[in-house]
Amino acid sequence: MASKLLITIGIALAAVAIVTAWRGTQRESSAEASFPAEGQILDVDGISVHAVVMGEGPDVVLIHGSSGNTRDMTFALAPILAESYRVIVFDRPGLGYSESFNPDGETIVEQAEILQKAASELGAEKPVVAGQSYGGSVALAWAVTRPDNIAALVLIAPAAIPWETPLDAFNTMGATTIGNALGLPLVSAFVPDWFVSKALDQVFAPQVAPEGYAEHFGPGLTMRRASMHANAKQRANLLDEITELQPRYNEITVPTEIVHGTADTTVGLDWHSERLIEQIPSAELVELNGIGHMPQVVAAPEVAAAIDRAAARAGLR
Repeated sequence: MASKLLITIGIALAAVAIVTAWRGTQRESSAEASFPAEGQILDVDGISVHAVVMGEGPDVVLIHGSSGNTRDMTFALAPILAESYRVIVFDRPGLGYSESFNPDGETIVEQAEILQKAASELGAEKPVVAGQSYGGSVALAWAVTRPDNIAALVLIAPAAIPWETPLDAFNTMGATTIGNALGLPLVSAFVPDWFVSKALDQVFAPQVAPEGYAEHFGPGLTMRRASMHANAKQRANLLDEITELQPRYNEITVPTEIVHGTADTTVGLDWHSERLIEQIPSAELVELNGIGHMPQVVAAPEVAAAIDRAAARAGLR
């Protein structure tokens, strides 16, 4: 009797695994078909890096945040900038259509290195570098570790100062081997679209995702198993990396503009940017009243103005 029960349970679990794998693969294929790579795939030291290039003028590199891709920047900010700049938007490693290359999670220093090399391949030897949230952490690492390859720095709601809150349960699970094997396939296969849309609005709070954003951004790209795992590993390592990088912020000498919403509850203005401005000698801070964590979308003209100021201070305009 017991053996029959075990066989039945085994068959049921196998069936669930097969259905989960099939459904996850179908949803991932559908997402990639609906939201293909917007730009070109570069080969950087044997690693694939997806880059979108638009406009003409001084070079500006845009780096998206956690769980993002190039489409977050190309929805609103990049088209504004492309009127005056050559804009280069990258997918960070493991996200969008850029390749993951560190099984333990790409560090912000590693990401800065590969994106700087990719920018150089495109002829941008000394661009203005702008990053949002986690992308701001990567931009900080770029400025600290590759000072000869940056003209100015723009930080948009940057995660910059070591924090005390623990990593959320989802990314804690997703960063592990067992979570990747068991948990993430279920999320990829079965989490409904309405839940993803609700999560987007939480990221934008107190604003909501603008009309057309989800249709442009392609949340399904983020929900791919490999992307969630890569993102979770990077998030899990970020606190230690920021703690190590912070003592070197005073080495940043390029013109620096910081843009942060006063209503940001994801990366708090008072904890991060108000402290950061004291640690970068050349930094200027603009506070956006009532704006949450996504200024690059809901306050794109204000962010573009900060990039204009940084470029002007660097003598590029």
